[in-house]
This record gives sequence, C-alpha cells and structure tokens, in this order.
Amino acid sequence: MAAWVIREERQGEPTDAFQIEEIEVPEPEAFEVIVRVMAAGVNFNNVWAALGEPIGVWRYGDHPRWGHHIGGSDASGIVWKVGPGVTRWKPGDEVVIHCNQASYEDPEVHGFDPLAAPSQQIWGYETTWGSFAQFCKVQAQQLLPKPDHLAWEEAAAYGLTYFTAYRMLIDRCHLQAGHRVLIWGAAGGLGVFATQLCALTGADAVGVVSSEEKGQLIKQLGAVDYINRSEFSGMMRQGDETADQERARFKESRRFCKAVEAILGEPPDIVFEHVGKATFPTSVLVVRPFGKVVICGATSGYQLDFDVRYLWMRQKEIIGSHFANAWEATKANQLIEESKVRPVLWQTMGFEKVAEAHQLLRDNRHLGKIAILVGATEEGQGKQAEGPGAIRAEVGA
Repeated sequence: MAAWVIREERQGEPTDAFQIEEIEVPEPEAFEVIVRVMAAGVNFNNVWAALGEPIGVWRYGDHPRWGHHIGGSDASGIVWKVGPGVTRWKPGDEVVIHCNQASYEDPEVHGFDPLAAPSQQIWGYETTWGSFAQFCKVQAQQLLPKPDHLAWEEAAAYGLTYFTAYRMLIDRCHLQAGHRVLIWGAAGGLGVFATQLCALTGADAVGVVSSEEKGQLIKQLGAVDYINRSEFSGMMRQGDETADQERARFKESRRFCKAVEAILGEPPDIVFEHVGKATFPTSVLVVRPFGKVVICGATSGYQLDFDVRYLWMRQKEIIGSHFANAWEATKANQLIEESKVRPVLWQTMGFEKVAEAHQLLRDNRHLGKIAILVGATEEGQGKQAEGPGAIRAEVGA
C-alpha cells in the first residue's frame, strides 16, 4: 500500500519528515480490523511526530516493532478485513474511527475507564498504522458507524477534537443547562465543538477568538458572544516576567475577567482550557469560586506558573482530561448522526498533500480543520442520506 511514513533519521519539518513509501498492508490480529481509508483528518499531534518533539514517538507505542511511523488519528473508511474474535463488524461496513487504544487484558478497561489503563495510547500517534495510508489497522472497539448524511471527508474531520471536547464538558465537568462557560480558542478544532455542546445543553458560552470573523462563526454555532484576544494581549503569560511586568499582566487579566462577567452576567462555572502557559493564570483567576478549569492540552507550553492562592482560597478545581473512551465516543457520534452537532471543515486536500497539510499547521497558516482524501477521489463521495453536512467556514485556533 502507499503510506506517508516518518522515520527517526529524517525527523524535522513535516515537508521533510513525511515521505511516501510502499509498505506491506498489515494483517489483523485478534480483535483487530483492517480498514480501507477513504479520508483522513489532520491534527497537530503528527506535527509533533514529524519534529520529534517534545519526545520522539520512537520511545513508546509499537514503533520499535516496526521501525516506522504511519500517522493519522482521524479516519473514515470501509472495513476490509477482520481478525479473530471480531463479531460486530464485517467487510463492507462504513465506519469512522476513534483514536483511543488499550489492551483488553488491562482490568481498567473492564469496569473503570480505558483511559486509566497502563496500556492506553493514542492510535496514529503513539502507535503506527494510522490513517495516512491506503489501509489502517485498528482495534475493533475503535470503530463507530459512519453517519450516512456525511461525505467521507466530513466524517474524517471531527473525531479527535470533538470526542475530546465531549469528555471534557459532558463527563468530566457534567455540563448542564444554566452553566456559564468560557472557551479559549473557540473557533479552533476543539472550540467549535465545545461551543456547540454548550448550545445543545443550554449552557451559556463566551468564546475567545483571534478575529471578528471567527467571533461571528462561534455566534453562529451558539455562543452568547465572543472576546477578541488581541484586545487583551497583555494578559498572556510569557513565563519570564519581571515583578512590574507581572503586575501589569495581572491587571490585564482582571480587565479580561470583567469583560467575561459583563457578557455572562457572572463569572464562568467552567473554563475550557487547552492553551496552557499563556492563558492558565487567567483561567484560574476568572472561574468562579468552586468552579472548574478543565484542560486537555497546552499548545503555548506545558510548564504552568500561576497564583495558587486563587485556587485554594476560592476552592476552585483543576481537572485533567484526555481524549475519550469508546462509550463517550459512541454517545458523541450519535449527536453527529442526529445532526445536533456538526463537523466544521476548512479545506479538503488530495492524498499527495499530507506533508503540505501538516506544514500548514506547523506554520500556523491553516484556518481550520483539514481533511485528506485517501480512497475517495473527490469531495462529496460517501453521502448516502439527506441532512446537513459539515459547516464550511474559515476557522482557526
């Protein structure tokens, strides 16, 4: 099969690290499935894989066994072959793939949460055999029914970010009607789904965005209003502030808190975090007493420095969250099937553009979610029922 492959000796910029190679199609082992990939979604995790940062993928997962990395953690496709023990799926089934893997032998998988299992890993990042190839190999529990009203590229554009946002808000924070929520990067891959989930549950959300156009998008998705982060650039934490600079930064954060409260009426009950270093001190400050800051990543840096007095004295909570388990992915996917939540897609590229697509992410020249056609030959294929497809919008982090 044709596959976009990263090898340790050529780690670097995505356009250098990703190269097409001919690789043997993998065989399914017990409870595994081979899927003919029709479309794949692009995520920042494989920019990290290309760069070998913050740690090379070669140190974990199944890479030592194979010596290569085929990335891609989002996919839609057709079941091609099933391994021993697979009974729910058969060749010809149309599916989307969620990216959480864990060993069936870990007791955490049976009754607690697969995310707690010591074998837990993200398929297509911490493993090879991801979606940037004509065929991919997954655990059977990773498969979900493809929504009939979505084209292949639309069905490949939501899994990783949407299922992550679902777990963060629905299961980790118990989002409900009347909650007030602050969403950082509300027009980005995570934020567009967080915004839709708030609207669906009856929560009031204010989103932080980088342009007026993106603000209008999230209002379309159901946000109460938005804040342009460029108006509060002084609140972003750099990490090396002098005492005077920190006082000035804190003053800007206070001003931001007042702007959020003016929109929501009260401080937020929940802050949806994935930026990290630059925004986390403000997140802890802005959330109400006994409120929750839920975080799934740290795009601006993972070494956090904040005034912890506002945490313990106001009895606030910090909640870590990582992707989603198969049950959460199934429940979230049902909302896509019912068109209660919709994918947001910026651009679809051909299979030959995998390296270029990741370079766009690396250089921050993308405007939203990118899908890659693999088995599909043009956009719109795979749609078998009427219904609203993806929201086509120029969005970004």
